[in-house]
Amino acid sequence: MILQLGSTAPDFEAETTEGRMRFHDWIGDSWCVLFSHPKDFTPVCTTELGYMAKIKPEFDRRNVKIISFSVDPVGN
Repeated sequence: MILQLGSTAPDFEAETTEGRMRFHDWIGDSWCVLFSHPKDFTPVCTTELGYMAKIKPEFDRRNVKIISFSVDPVGN
């Protein structure tokens, strides 16, 4: 499956740093920016996520949720 901007991502369940979640339930009626990263703590990924955390209030104001996934276990 190829996802492009504006595509509907498939629903899934995952263990997260905030507990177990079902993706579509978590999104609700919001928009979502979904990041996927090959591994935690790579320089580019860390910079991107840090910046997104900094501007999160702007996303909140626009009813947009931000989430990032990694191949690493939650403990990492």
